Amino acid sequence: MADVIGRLFSLVIDCPDPSGLAAFYESLLSLTRAEESPEYVVLKSTTGSEIVMFQRVADFRPPRWPDPARPQHMHVDVLVDDLDVAEARVLALGATLLDGSDKPIGYRVYADPVGHPFCLVTPEAVASGG
Repeated sequence: MADVIGRLFSLVIDCPDPSGLAAFYESLLSLTRAEESPEYVVLKSTTGSEIVMFQRVADFRPPRWPDPARPQHMHVDVLVDDLDVAEARVLALGATLLDGSDKPIGYRVYADPVGHPFCLVTPEAVASGG
């Protein structure tokens, strides 16, 4: 097995009403509300290891799977120790950097080989709320 690049940090789901959708998943997955604002809600397991986040999207169009004109609305955050090292590895695997050359401190956004977005985030970014 290859060296680990990172660890799953969270699953982020776009939606029009973070609180409402979080209530559904709280019941479905036996998760607990850990953080909440009008723009997002964070759910965690009792161990804190499973994290599902719901973020408000103003012009949300729900997916109509499997209709390609209405694809799924979520992305994965991957916790890494070193962004530059992890970036080199995901690019070598076929990812594409999406957020340009400015590279915000603590996280970067990529597309997987078929275009699904995902983020690499550092512990420092998580601690600072970034």
